[in-house]
Amino acid sequence: MNRTICLNADIGELPGEAGRAMDRAILDVVSRCSIACGGHAGDEESMRVTLKAARARNVVVGAHPSYPDRQNFGRKTVAMSHEELEMSLRQQVRTLASLARLQGVTLDHLKPHGALYNDAARDSNLAEIVVRIARDARIRAIIGPPDSRLSKIAHGTGMDFLAEGFADRRYAGDGSLVARSEAGAVIDATQAQVAQVIGIVENGTVSAQGSHAIALNVDTICLHGDTAGAVHSALALREALHARGIEIKAQLAL
Repeated sequence: MNRTICLNADIGELPGEAGRAMDRAILDVVSRCSIACGGHAGDEESMRVTLKAARARNVVVGAHPSYPDRQNFGRKTVAMSHEELEMSLRQQVRTLASLARLQGVTLDHLKPHGALYNDAARDSNLAEIVVRIARDARIRAIIGPPDSRLSKIAHGTGMDFLAEGFADRRYAGDGSLVARSEAGAVIDATQAQVAQVIGIVENGTVSAQGSHAIALNVDTICLHGDTAGAVHSALALREALHARGIEIKAQLAL
């Protein structure tokens, strides 16, 4: 049974001071974060402030690029050439990396956002683009779904890969996430999120659609900052993990 788990959060996504305050509260709990870098959300100011907050809390930082689609928050596949997509992703990562260097912060991982996360998990060409951008930026690791094309290509090129599970998303029987368009795809209830995470960490399983358990072996678990009650859920999760003697730590998976 694992006695440590890495908790990560996607942050820098919500606007204004309310968004930054939520980020700070989430950063008080997690051990790793992925910062939106302009594709689906975020701008230089939000990146700068979020980097500073993460550094102050010793939270490991990564880039969170996406399809360039702020209107749909990066949650829809965008029809564009691979060349155009790669150019956009490179610019997103380059902007965050430049701001990070000014604060003495190293980007440790890259995690695609939204539709790109799902598409790169299935499409080898997109996975190769994501991995190439990370390697060129000297980013050490990729975060993504376990047993995905993204994981295979990352490992095949010698990159570290952190397999990710979710506290607030329902799983289908094949181990994929239930589409957000389906009822019940997002788990809002705090205790249901806690129960799901404890099951993943202690048993390596998760309850999928149809109420049967499936194997889910992960290195890190994501807490979405834009899920209702995110801060309350994060605090409850930390309390539940600590009560079981499980340490929250940004371990480095190979």
